[in-house]
Amino acid sequence: MSEDQWPEWSDPNHPESFSSIIRKGQEQEGNSVSIQKNIRFQKRSTREPEMEDLYEGILRGDRSLLARAITLVESNAEQHFQKAQVLLQKLLPHSGNAIRIGITGVPGAGKSTFIEAFGTYLCELGHRVAVLAIDPSSKLSGGSILGDKTRMEQLSRNPKAFIRPSPTAGKLGGVHRKTRESMLVCEAAGYDVILVETVGVGQSEVIIRDMVDFFMLLVLTGAGDELQGMKKGIMELADALIVHKADGANKLKAEQTKKEFNRILHFLQPSTKGWETKAYTCSSVKKEGISEIWKVIQSFEQTGKASGVFGERRKFQARDWLYSMITDQLQYYFYQHPNVKSLLPKYENEVIAGDITVSNAVESLFAAFFGKKD
Repeated sequence: MSEDQWPEWSDPNHPESFSSIIRKGQEQEGNSVSIQKNIRFQKRSTREPEMEDLYEGILRGDRSLLARAITLVESNAEQHFQKAQVLLQKLLPHSGNAIRIGITGVPGAGKSTFIEAFGTYLCELGHRVAVLAIDPSSKLSGGSILGDKTRMEQLSRNPKAFIRPSPTAGKLGGVHRKTRESMLVCEAAGYDVILVETVGVGQSEVIIRDMVDFFMLLVLTGAGDELQGMKKGIMELADALIVHKADGANKLKAEQTKKEFNRILHFLQPSTKGWETKAYTCSSVKKEGISEIWKVIQSFEQTGKASGVFGERRKFQARDWLYSMITDQLQYYFYQHPNVKSLLPKYENEVIAGDITVSNAVESLFAAFFGKKD
């Protein structure tokens, strides 16, 4: 093979090891080639499913239509918002029958690994598991990686599981602003265990506590350093602490860490009335401690329902959801108001230049929002 036939990605020392080569073309008389100009390629349009199709598909557990329904719910488009509310209203009587579990932890604690092992175990018991995995959104580009389905490869192939990665989209607290609605849709689709994985940003992940029934915090070994970096606020919200990666040479350290956390938890006020928060060890790789954690959650549910705490928490969460939606809607209508949209760049530049205080700029924008004249 001559050098002019080598592909540009070939190894110059062993060009024959490549199966493809480049051959020079030759122009021959009498063979004209016609090229059609102005060809327009268009993306194939996909028809939005009708509301009744979405509703019936969700009730029969169609994962494709379930995914499209969550996309509709998460959309910021105004026309999608109205359709989503109609759908949620129809699905509301079919929701509320699942145990909602929130899972958070420091980055590197192995949340996705734990969820895959835990979710697979639950599927083997006959449960249907929905995972709502929240990924952080970039403040620069606004994008997210959304790689949770890749990290949970085994669970994503399980027909009894449904994994939905979503971006935070600027929402603080490690969750998406429509996580509550997504849970309702999954429950209506027949999933009886909902796992919500937060982004793992630390102490700010407290909003998830107001969305789930059972809240667990994944930690790593080395409780001394861990306790230095972790304030008691996030620990007080947890119903269970899981010392993860308790295997191999790390197993003895994990047991020691569990004891140290239990000593600390003994002096903290529990998040759930009538429930004592404890620490447990777990290895997702060795599948050890998974069944014990599920027994703890079942005991929590039985105890909470018997005392009425479980139902009370759901009621308080519905109330908090109401106020949260009011705040979101007020913010949306404020920024969409024509007067605010026209004046905001002006006041933004004046604040940056130091010509006006932030308080005066905000007061002027609200005056424009309410139609008041200066």
